[in-house]
Amino acid sequence: MTEKEERLARDRAEIAARVARFRETQQKFEREREQYYETTLAKALNGSGRPSFWR
Repeated sequence: MTEKEERLARDRAEIAARVARFRETQQKFEREREQYYETTLAKALNGSGRPSFWR
């Protein structure tokens, strides 16, 4: 490989690593959103989110 080809290969590997980290981060955010939604919905359905004077 020439120096240019090696540099391009390194750049591609770096880009692939960045994309992989980005995807992981997005999946983490999606899991956190789903967990928040489920928790909030459960509280709403169980009435545990209401102030005590409503009970």
